[in-house]
Parts: sequence; C-alpha cells; structure tokens
Amino acid sequence: MFSDYVKIVIKSGNGGNGAISFRREKYVAAGGPDGGDGGKGGNIYFYVDPNSNTLINFRYNKRYRAEDGKNGEGNHRYGRSGDDLRVGVPLGTIVKDLETGKMIADLSEPGKEELILPGGRGGKGNSHFATSTRQAPRFSQDGEKGIEKEIILELKVLADVGLLGFPNVGKSTFLSVVTSATPKIADYHFTTLEPNLGVVKSEYGQSFVIADIPGIIEGASEGTGLGLKFLRHIERTRLLLHFVDVSGSEGRNPVEDFKIINSELKKYSEKLSKRKQVIVANKADIIQDESQFRELQEMAKQENIQIFKISAVTGEGVQELLNEVASMLKKLPKEDLIESGMEDRKLYTLKDENEFIIRKEKDMYVVEGAAVEKIMRRVNMEDNESLYYFQRCLEELGVYEKLKAAGVQEGDTVKVVDWELEWFD
Repeated sequence: MFSDYVKIVIKSGNGGNGAISFRREKYVAAGGPDGGDGGKGGNIYFYVDPNSNTLINFRYNKRYRAEDGKNGEGNHRYGRSGDDLRVGVPLGTIVKDLETGKMIADLSEPGKEELILPGGRGGKGNSHFATSTRQAPRFSQDGEKGIEKEIILELKVLADVGLLGFPNVGKSTFLSVVTSATPKIADYHFTTLEPNLGVVKSEYGQSFVIADIPGIIEGASEGTGLGLKFLRHIERTRLLLHFVDVSGSEGRNPVEDFKIINSELKKYSEKLSKRKQVIVANKADIIQDESQFRELQEMAKQENIQIFKISAVTGEGVQELLNEVASMLKKLPKEDLIESGMEDRKLYTLKDENEFIIRKEKDMYVVEGAAVEKIMRRVNMEDNESLYYFQRCLEELGVYEKLKAAGVQEGDTVKVVDWELEWFD
C-alpha cells in the first residue's frame, strides 16, 4: 500500500528538575548546598531512511515522544539527559506544521537529518543559587517542558519524468512497456490509484526514472477526482510527457484535453505550468480520425512543443520518444529539490526571557509569560527565603511597577502563573 500523507503528534523530552540538597558528612559542618542540575530532555530528529519508500507505518503509530531528562541529585550529581528520538522517513518527505501549514523540513537529499523539536533544558540545582547572603537556598529550578506539536508528513515522489494526462489515455501501459514496473492496467478510468515508478534505460546506456501519476481531470486543482492528491508528485519532475488519446475511441478532443490539463496545472502552481512538456499522441494504432491528430500537431507547432505519435501497445514510435527524452534530460538542469521559503521554518520559537503580560480577569490581576514562568520554576513557596527571592525577582523584572500602573490596590488578588497571592504595598 502506498501512503503519501499522514498527520502525527511529536513531543520532545522534558528537562529534569534541579535538586535541593545540602552536603552532610561527618566532621563537615555547614557543608552547604550541593544540589545537581537536571538532565536535558531528548531532541526529535527526522532523517532520510534509505530502506523506506512509503509513510504507511505512520498510519498505525501516530505519537512519537523523546525521553525525558532525569532529575539532579545531591553531591552535585547531574541528572542524565534523555535519549534523542530519530525518526526515519522516505527520501522526498516534507514536514509541515499542521497549525500554520508552514514547511519546516524538506528531506530530499540522501543521508539528510533535521532537528525538528529540541528537548527542554534541565533545571539548575540549589547550589547555583547560593550567595554570600543566601548560603542555604532551599529552592532549585524545574526543568523546561518539552514541546508537543501535531505535524504533517507529505511524501513527494522523486522522478525525472512525469506522465501527465486524463485517465485511461495509456500512461500505465506505456510505463509497463518501457520499464519493469507492473502497474494495474484496465480499460476504465482511474485504474491507477497511486503513483508508480519505473526505471528506463535508453539505447545509449543512460537511465532515468519515470513516474506514472494518477489521471487528472478538470477541477483537479480544486480537489475533483484524484488529481489534487497527486499533483504534488509532478512538482519534482524535470520533464512532463503529456499523454493524449488521439484514437477518438472515447469521443474526446485531444486539443481540448491538453488545454484543460494545463489549465489545472496553472491553477495549482504557476511554476509547474512552465515545466518542460512533450506531447505524446497515444493509441495511434486505433486512430479513427486523422484530422484530430493534425489539429493537435498544429497546436503543438504554435506552442513550440515537441509531439510524438506513438502506440504503447504495438511499440510504434516508443523508442524514438525514449531517445529524445534521454537527450533532453542531459540538457535540462536538475530541479532544486529543497523547497524555497524555508528560512524561518522552526516549529519552536525561543521565548523572550524578559517577556510577561498583566491582564485583569474579573477581580484578579493575572501575571503570565516566559519571564515569570522561569522565576516560578526556581521557587519553593513553602520556604520564606525562597519567597523573598521570588519577590525580589518580580520587583527587578518590573512586575510590581506594572501592577501599580494597572491599578492594583492593597488586598487585591494577584495570580502569578498558578499561584494566587494577596497584594500588600
């Protein structure tokens, strides 16, 4: 089963908490704080797995989590960092943020690996908070929480040549003739339900990869039929063989078909609509009206597009087409597989450590933000010395000044993160 689009949830590891500990040894008086730091949470990496060619495994395992860091201990013992999680994906996989739709990684190079989510930092032990006036701090810093995100994995087939056209125009038959691929072939529309790849070896020894894309119909760029689901696979081909049925067996006009498909390409992607094309007039062995083929020839001449008349069933014109494709691929530059517009592609953002806001919630003033969260991770609310430290940090940060400006009065309730406190001036 071919799978090319899945949604999964990933979470990096939490950082371990710093320890609150004091050195206690025989004959050592007032040994002082010796709490060790917590370990860092595990990162999440995605890498190109050469043995994978589908996203099917992600349909059954939807959650991926890196290991948490361990807590620090006494005697300055640091907690162990959590193991990183490395997730293998097929070559050509794109990672997107589900919430924003922003692309954050393009794994289109063999051996490539990308950091997707960093683990939380470990908290500091109480030994870091000892000063000349605070020699026995009874508080430490909690580790940062890991980041959890829902992401999209999207696989784009990597091929040199894409077969384009309406359903049942002979693309799968052509692929089966020129490669060792064995696509499903039948005389009805949408026989091909998933992309098929095959390798062609030309007479001159050059080889290239062909992708048979499920048939596209009018309205595909808006989601009609199967086209929208697979239009993404054509984006990474260097050359498009645009198949049209010139036999007249289905009462279709090949010129109109050609224009409809190209209109859908343009609606989907302006860049894709400008991709180099060759018209392949197929089913020449059962042609019923030569005038339609001549009309197609005239249009190709006006558009300056090469046209080949072939029969995938009998082999007429097939070798000449392959030789020309091999020659064209030598001249066509390889597409830059890495998607553009990825300069700011991280799933996570580094918080401003001085950032906080004050808002009024009924009769309560709420203080929240990265800065106060950081302070709260260091505080033991049951310890007076720790509370003094907490109050001084809030004052130095400017919280008190902003609370006064917001109109706080003595006796009012102030909520700092999860703690509700009574204001005294």
